[in-house]
Amino acid sequence: MDKSSVEPRSEIKERLHPNLIKAVIEALQQIFGESRYADAVVRNMLKSNPKWGSKDRKFLAETTYETVRWWRKLWAVYGKEPTLNEKNLWRLLGIYFHLSGYDLPEWDEFEGIKERPYEEILKEVEDNRVLRESIPDWLDEIGTRELGDIWEKELHTLNEAAPVIIRANTLKTTIHALQEALKEEEVDSGLIPSHPDALQLDVRKNIFRTQCFSNGLFEVQDASSQEVAYFMELKPGMRVIDACAGAGGKTLHMASLMQNKGKIIALDIHEWKLKEMQKRAARAGVSIIEPRAITSSKIIKRMEKTADVVLLDVPCSGLGVLRRNPDLKWKLSKESIDRITLEQIQITASYCNMVKVGGRLVYATCSILPSENEKVVDEFITSHPQYEKVSERKVLPSISGHDGFYMASLKRIS
Repeated sequence: MDKSSVEPRSEIKERLHPNLIKAVIEALQQIFGESRYADAVVRNMLKSNPKWGSKDRKFLAETTYETVRWWRKLWAVYGKEPTLNEKNLWRLLGIYFHLSGYDLPEWDEFEGIKERPYEEILKEVEDNRVLRESIPDWLDEIGTRELGDIWEKELHTLNEAAPVIIRANTLKTTIHALQEALKEEEVDSGLIPSHPDALQLDVRKNIFRTQCFSNGLFEVQDASSQEVAYFMELKPGMRVIDACAGAGGKTLHMASLMQNKGKIIALDIHEWKLKEMQKRAARAGVSIIEPRAITSSKIIKRMEKTADVVLLDVPCSGLGVLRRNPDLKWKLSKESIDRITLEQIQITASYCNMVKVGGRLVYATCSILPSENEKVVDEFITSHPQYEKVSERKVLPSISGHDGFYMASLKRIS
């Protein structure tokens, strides 16, 4: 968060409209005051203002996310404790705009900001890592303890804005055909080496309005997330259980790798997520997914020893995807991560019986903490000798340039 790291702004005076800044302030009050998720707040804000142009929509989204990302750092530069008072939020945003290279309008809310030595204060703030990277103290303590020397590099990468990456639906198109079709709709993209189904957009755009999306030619999915389905070593005709399916991003990729042959049973405790998955599956031309809401333990017991592969994409801290969800670091706590880890252990122990002998259990998270990854798997193997670890993969953002992920393949031997 400094002048050198912010994309140069054009038409600055046109873009700094009071109504847009008020919208950002309202979004921040919902995110921090009502503990709402930033992506949902921004999405609802844009939906409520359909007359906004593309520049206004981009301004609202980018400013909200960047302010959330640098929340602690901005308040440190301001010299005040965080508050949701509207007057103070106006000033906080004025400081952010000033440090980002804007020529501030002569508004009462911004009075005196240009005369204050905020650039010098910023330099002083950046001598302290938790302020420089804008994170809670407890998170820095956990990251240092669990990741050691690599923590700082990971932390820095996780504060960079994430690119938009999509996955070609190979049931309907090829990666090259999709790239050309998007280009015809004025969406330019590039291939990603070692990720055969992935395209990275050159410029962030609302691609959900494209004909390509309506035709089910792609889904938005980070390159690291796409690795999970490949890691599962799927084949057409398999019986697969996606035990924590959610809205089905990985489930749909699994179906395409299985060439829409076989069966995927998609489980989740939230029925509304499964309904969303059904809509996505219909658009993608996928017919092998059978959604089942987990309403009791009997649902799991009935499928004992029936699956060739079970995917446990378990609930996690989400620290590997902080670039996309910067508000997570303000919603999490040391205690919540401890609770999540316990839940991961319980889910793995409860759901593992669905794997048939000779089959595989694939454990996955979007976290980079060993306490949620290797340690959970090692504890499971120790308490379940009928399983052995076949392989594991850890994707670090600082090395891959993509989201942080962990995955382990465990074979049932008895």
